[in-house]
Amino acid sequence: MWEVNVLEKTIYIRMRNRVQAQPEEKLLLKDVAQIIAPEAVLSHLKSMMVYQLTEGDRNIVIIDVMRIINMITTRFGEIEVQTIGPAQTIIEVTNKKKGISIPFFLLIWFLLFFGSAMAIMNFHDDVSMRSVQEKIYTIITGKVEAKPFLFQIPYSLGLGLGMILFFNHVFKKRLNEEPSPLEVEMFNYQMDLDNYVIIHENKESMKQLNDDD
Repeated sequence: MWEVNVLEKTIYIRMRNRVQAQPEEKLLLKDVAQIIAPEAVLSHLKSMMVYQLTEGDRNIVIIDVMRIINMITTRFGEIEVQTIGPAQTIIEVTNKKKGISIPFFLLIWFLLFFGSAMAIMNFHDDVSMRSVQEKIYTIITGKVEAKPFLFQIPYSLGLGLGMILFFNHVFKKRLNEEPSPLEVEMFNYQMDLDNYVIIHENKESMKQLNDDD
């Protein structure tokens, strides 16, 4: 046990929400949590190994804060540990990224492009957009035109510009710091997924403990 004068000293631990790691990587405490501690123990805390990934681990591993507290108190003895924030850290085991396949990229681009085009055309057909545009053209110009391209072409360009502004991206470039609705929905989905994984993992851990008893 590490002996250090820790009277009236407190260690503050804030678990990270999600951490990416390579297969069979050794996870240190500084990797899974933010730490505030006395200088005498801070370096030792940061270098403390909390988990060793193995081949048996799947793509998700949960590190619980109670495990961290137990390891700290076992090593440093009578020391107060205060936790802030989430109670678990999700370890996402990632493999090395493979190169982008050009045929696969073109296939995805083709599906997204024509799929979105079909969705827009079907929507316009459902709401009778063509007849509406003809009526608007007639109201503005006083002429009846079956194909009011003078109105339809700017409308199509405006539709594409509106989509760019809505999603707040031009390829990889962000127009401003405000998140797009798609990014917000993806964030909410990721939060729900993380909560499910944590709850499911806790149930599995409790089941294993009961089986061991």
